[in-house]
Amino acid sequence: MENIIPISERVLIKPLKAEKKTKSGIIIPENAKEKPQEGIILSVGKEVKHTILKVGEKVLFKKYSGTKINYKKKKYLIIHKTDILAIIKE
Repeated sequence: MENIIPISERVLIKPLKAEKKTKSGIIIPENAKEKPQEGIILSVGKEVKHTILKVGEKVLFKKYSGTKINYKKKKYLIIHKTDILAIIKE
């Protein structure tokens, strides 16, 4: 995955996009959307490799955690492993 390798206990995540409309079909304006809290793990730091967190898993993370980065016109999030709340199994 990309050329971004997190350091130590950090995880590189591709945040999933916020919903554009509700289940009932109501369109949500941009300024009313909540910050997404779900993403896919793209890469893990050296000290995360021996945990249950694996590349490719969908996870739920704290609302205002991490650092947003833009790399080659793509948006990513680097967060500490303790900011991941759950693994989403579908």
